Amino acid sequence: MDQRTRERLLPKFRESAAERVEQIAAGLLRWEQGGGTAVRDELFRELHTLKGEARLLGFTGLSQVLHAAEDLVKALPEGAAARPLVDALLRACDAVPGLVDGPPAGGDATALLAEGLRALAGPAAHLPPREARPPGGEPPPPRAATTVRVGVEELDEIAALAGDLLVDGARARGRTRELQELLSRWSRLGDLALAAADELRHRGDGQRADRMARDVHLLRTDAFRFLRRHADAVGAVEGQFALLADRVSQARLVPLSTLLAGLPRAARDLAQEQGKEVACAIEGADLGVDRAILLALGDPLVHLLRNAVDHGLEPPAERIRAGKPPAGRIAITARLDGEQLELTVEDDGRGLDAEAIRAAAQRLGLAQEERLRALDGPALHDLLFLPGFTTRAEPGEVSGRGVGLEVVRRRVTEVGGSAVVEPAPGGGTRFVLRMPQSLALLEVLLVRVEEDVYAIPAADVEGVGRIDPVDLTEVAGLRALRQGERLVPVAALGPLLSLGPAPRARRPAAAFLRHGQDRAAIVVDGLAGEREVAVKSPGAFLAGAPYLTGAAVLPDGRAALLLSTPGLVAAARRQTGPVPAPPARRRLRVLLVDDSAIARDTQAALLRGLGHEVEEAVDGEDAWRRLAAGAFQALLTDVQMPVLDGIDLARRVRGSARHARLPVVILSSLSAPEERRRGLDAGADAYLVKGELSAEALGATLERLCGGGR
Repeated sequence: MDQRTRERLLPKFRESAAERVEQIAAGLLRWEQGGGTAVRDELFRELHTLKGEARLLGFTGLSQVLHAAEDLVKALPEGAAARPLVDALLRACDAVPGLVDGPPAGGDATALLAEGLRALAGPAAHLPPREARPPGGEPPPPRAATTVRVGVEELDEIAALAGDLLVDGARARGRTRELQELLSRWSRLGDLALAAADELRHRGDGQRADRMARDVHLLRTDAFRFLRRHADAVGAVEGQFALLADRVSQARLVPLSTLLAGLPRAARDLAQEQGKEVACAIEGADLGVDRAILLALGDPLVHLLRNAVDHGLEPPAERIRAGKPPAGRIAITARLDGEQLELTVEDDGRGLDAEAIRAAAQRLGLAQEERLRALDGPALHDLLFLPGFTTRAEPGEVSGRGVGLEVVRRRVTEVGGSAVVEPAPGGGTRFVLRMPQSLALLEVLLVRVEEDVYAIPAADVEGVGRIDPVDLTEVAGLRALRQGERLVPVAALGPLLSLGPAPRARRPAAAFLRHGQDRAAIVVDGLAGEREVAVKSPGAFLAGAPYLTGAAVLPDGRAALLLSTPGLVAAARRQTGPVPAPPARRRLRVLLVDDSAIARDTQAALLRGLGHEVEEAVDGEDAWRRLAAGAFQALLTDVQMPVLDGIDLARRVRGSARHARLPVVILSSLSAPEERRRGLDAGADAYLVKGELSAEALGATLERLCGGGR
């Protein structure tokens, strides 16, 4: 093979080798746990194919190691006697990535590794190299060109475009309804024209009357024929957009196996370090999840696995005394519940020790003994997720520092999920993680606070309705709604977001939310229905804004901010009285200028949350016209805009006798020092970077420029 071809194929070989090594390691663990000839055949196939690919690319050292591994697999005994040989093969698997990145011929370490495997295999290792087909059938055919590798960034961009097309399809449907209304008005006008034609006919002008009637009928027929064709076309395009968005969303899903495949090996190694035995089974690894969800699950699953081995499973002697098999069992199961992914990590170990949890909580000063005695079931088990909580008096090598389970819940709730722990049926412990399968397209409930629209994940909504004051009660200063035997805390969304008072309606609308085992009723000004939306990542722009996790563009062009259900439920549960009023600030009339609808809506929400009145402009020229027509106490403007950009707008304001003293704040995604100098040289009083913007920073800047007090 020439060098150019080798360099072209090398990245693909690295990926292929990593995947095959993962399959080989998983097969070795299955063999150790009692796998039959089918497992051995699979190991031969994977090793044989990897060896052939390595030889093709000139990795002679690696191919020798893999050939020795084939002989050792042939010599594998069954049962516990296989463990030393499996250990050696797993160490060889660990060495493969380094051999792929090293020199093709390998080195002394490569030769020693191959020799060690041959020594373990025994006399069979000294037979001539076996080039026959591996057991179990024909060798795999070459790699057909049936797949294309697409970069994650490109796929994310395509997903965003598909989501935008979905919104455009809904907008087109809205324009069709508007057109239908216009044609209905035209039809009524046509009736009047036909009546006028009859009058002309009665006056003896039959020719003009007939021409008018004929034109009206033709226009009416053509218009409604066009409307039908247009509605059919819009419906077809909307369906295609929805299908495209769904297919792209599916393409963004990554098999859970990429994350779960290494866990049985990790559990085995950790158990061996502690003198324990474990069998780790995985079910549902073929399910696909959003890449962002997969990244968020890495740390939680590792923590739960270590927790199960270290805290849950007993040593073999203790298990035998308890009538259990010496090897502990850990089961990791994934399944879909609608649009929600549910992951359970269950062990058959000691189970949850209520007294140990109470003792640890008392030692850490979390509550008085009397209060802890009253806690039981989910409320008691929930203490395990508190920061710093551990049932161990002294930290060990693996756990006992009180960070693992807190990390699990935090990482899962960051993607809109929940984490709970409960006793496993038949003994042991079960952790249940629930989160969306995908973050690209999401079914949401739209709610309204004054004129602003917010979105709540529909999977977290148990129902909607109205709250009657007679159904409310108060427990320790907490407003709650009685639902059967359960008390559900009630909180108004407006005060939670610092957007104003609670609704004044006698029976306000509410969304009933569920997060794990917790419930809350969130009172809103109105409900705007359900919709599937394309979620935009908030990035650092919404840092400092509580309860917000993203944004979605609606068909009417507005941006609906996506709310965090865990944050809302937690806030409702800890809210023990009236929401304290924000510090007194001068209520400003602010002109906000940005050509991005999403940026305008987000910035406007922050400003209204600070108590200010906001008027919006789409570019600098539009802002200049609004400045001429009204009075404002502050101007906030983007830089890069069509027609008239923010720099020229600031210069124009400073050159005007009427607006020369108007405070000007530039909000820009450009953060370079020279860009800041450009803005300040143009006359801006402050320059804030969008990626670093927070409600606190924006409020402090306006208070500094415009003064405090009302």
